[in-house]
Amino acid sequence: MPIWLTPTAKETNRDTHQERSAGVLRSNKLNRKGVGGGASGCRAAIMMPPKLQLLAVVAFAVAMLFLENQIQKLEESRSKLERAIARHEVREIEQRHTMDGPRQDVALDEEDDMVIIYNRVPKTASTSFTNIAYDLCAKNKYHVLHINTTKNNPVMSLQDQVRFVKNITSWKEMKPGFYHGHISYLDFAKFGVKKKPIYINVIRDPIERLVSYYYFLRFGDDYRPGLRRRKQGDKKTFDECVAEGGSDCAPEKLWLQIPFFCGHSSECWNVGSRWAMDQAKYNLINEYFLVGVTEELEDFIMLLEAALPRFFRGATELYRTGKKSHLRKTTEKKLPTKQTIAKLQQSDIWKMENEFYEFALEQFQFIRAHAVREKDGDLYILAQNFFYEKIYPKSN
Repeated sequence: MPIWLTPTAKETNRDTHQERSAGVLRSNKLNRKGVGGGASGCRAAIMMPPKLQLLAVVAFAVAMLFLENQIQKLEESRSKLERAIARHEVREIEQRHTMDGPRQDVALDEEDDMVIIYNRVPKTASTSFTNIAYDLCAKNKYHVLHINTTKNNPVMSLQDQVRFVKNITSWKEMKPGFYHGHISYLDFAKFGVKKKPIYINVIRDPIERLVSYYYFLRFGDDYRPGLRRRKQGDKKTFDECVAEGGSDCAPEKLWLQIPFFCGHSSECWNVGSRWAMDQAKYNLINEYFLVGVTEELEDFIMLLEAALPRFFRGATELYRTGKKSHLRKTTEKKLPTKQTIAKLQQSDIWKMENEFYEFALEQFQFIRAHAVREKDGDLYILAQNFFYEKIYPKSN
């Protein structure tokens, strides 16, 4: 790395006087002569020796590694603090319920015994929706709990599955409860549970979800803008990544929504498995109360409020105010070109994920068509459309 030295004011004045007295410009000679052999060191560029350059590069690399290590330690400390706070909050709630009186032998009301699991798929507007649940929990009197798995691993170990099922079903202090986290579907029936929780979810167009996740890993979002992301510093666009055949935008990265609905079987995570897609479709129809789509999130919230007012009373209005409707926006996101989209759509993996998305969209639109009516551009929930008659035996 070259270091340029500037001549002192005294030397500059002396050189200028010499040039004027001689009547000619002799800057080249002055640069070579100098005074006492020292001026040439000031006028010329002094190059740092190769060894010193190498030492400087090594020192810089060591400093960067040190900073990365410190950032990692801060992240670990933050996670530990969050877990400690969570444990403290749980203890406070349990103590409060204990002071109010034991509930072990008290049968809960049907609505108060309700548990909802939102096994949220990443980058499907899940944060926006979850924060609505947080805003309503005090008013509607239920608990919200985040399922924080190590490194956001969506597959639980067998022993953790048992612990989780036991917590969900027997933790009366947390009922009614709304649990959310990035975990794949878990079948409670296989653990002998009599009353299963209510599953809900939201999915998104596969390519749009992948593009959003790609830029999220590099630039973060406006929810926690100061948080350093895993791929921070990588300025490559999604289009450039696809053109170069990069791993972060490979078709295999599309395989996420199907395994989230398929569950904890090994075949669910076998990329491109037809069995996994069929199982995901089966679970969506038979095990999920409602599955919405990101592109029609307001309608999803409206249907939930109509069907499960114990949790979602007031959710539609809260969403429409705008405070939570666009809470989290991925920064620096650039829409892919038609060429990029066409290239991804050639993949069999995209075709399967898109088939599942279209299947979910069709089911959602079918449910919505039988639950709402449109008037003057707005949707309205239908009132109760059935009643009972011919009731026998007649009471005296």
